[in-house]
Amino acid sequence: MRIHDPHRAAAIDLFFDGKRYAAHAGESIAAALFAAGVRSLRVSPRLNQPRGMFCLMGSCQECLVMVDGRRVLACQTPVVTGMHVETVPETGIDV
Repeated sequence: MRIHDPHRAAAIDLFFDGKRYAAHAGESIAAALFAAGVRSLRVSPRLNQPRGMFCLMGSCQECLVMVDGRRVLACQTPVVTGMHVETVPETGIDV
């Protein structure tokens, strides 16, 4: 999931729910967080169970997160320096 290339870009900061993580340009949010040990990106509002990365190609939408007030798929969104990613607020139903 992580880009293994000795010539890859330098590490940059990514913030998830206020906590800083290291990432590399070219990685998706999902890949960077998974490599950092994050397995849950949100909880199911109905069942209150953790949701994280599943298909990693944008079909399942389990990796839904908020970036700049917009809902995005973590597996399809590349990281940028200083990006602030937040958990999707509960809506009362599974998304």
